[in-house]
Amino acid sequence: MALNVRDWAVKFSDASDSDETIAAMARYFTCRYLWDMEKVKVIVEMIDGKVYRMNIDPGPMDPWDFALRASAATWREFARPVPKPMYHGIWSASFRRDLKIEGDHLKLMQNLRNFTVQFELLRKVGVPV
Repeated sequence: MALNVRDWAVKFSDASDSDETIAAMARYFTCRYLWDMEKVKVIVEMIDGKVYRMNIDPGPMDPWDFALRASAATWREFARPVPKPMYHGIWSASFRRDLKIEGDHLKLMQNLRNFTVQFELLRKVGVPV
């Protein structure tokens, strides 16, 4: 069943906030990032390891620290329980697929361990349509 962006945001937020790994290590996981999934864009704001806010309809001037931009097809492949080769992580996709990483790379690197765990939650909750 495909989720609309509002339902997906609730499901993703709940999955992130209840994830044991994020809870154990994410005390300082604080950043704001944009997922650009072609037709759907979402800004996730994290404060101390919890989803503080999800902007499901960001405007062009809404702030974010870093962005991950890829086609809808790439995001759908990421969200599969077992993705095809070169869709399994942000680095492989940025080298071999259409994923682009923009913005404050230092902020991404400072939060990379926690962000990677959160990113992998897409395999549990899917991506919005």
